[in-house]
Amino acid sequence: MDIRRSGSQPSAKGPEDWFSGTVRIDPLFPVREPARAAGNTVTFEPGARTAWHTHPLGQVLIVVSGLGRVQRAGGPVEIIRPGDVIWFEPGEKHWHGAAPTTAMTHIAIQESLDGKAVDWMAKVTDTEYGAEAK
Repeated sequence: MDIRRSGSQPSAKGPEDWFSGTVRIDPLFPVREPARAAGNTVTFEPGARTAWHTHPLGQVLIVVSGLGRVQRAGGPVEIIRPGDVIWFEPGEKHWHGAAPTTAMTHIAIQESLDGKAVDWMAKVTDTEYGAEAK
């Protein structure tokens, strides 16, 4: 058994290559062989978001606070709220982040395939981010 006490793992700033705006990543649990899953709590300040990306084995987001936005390639921008659980299929191109005027925090869980959990792509443009959300 391993208990990771709250506050025992340092927070990290979301890398500028992967995010637009101010993002904080708080690790929850790393991949531990033979398991493949890892989890982080990610906090997006208003307007902050990920770049477009995919996950080889998919990703689950659990919104814990605030108001956010998600979009899969070719689909509409959708609003997400606390309690929402979002599943992105393996290889599904998508992005997620905060609403324009409200911060958002979610738990992100994804599995690694051959040591890789994510493929990062181009940043989401202001036009893409600002599309009418449903």
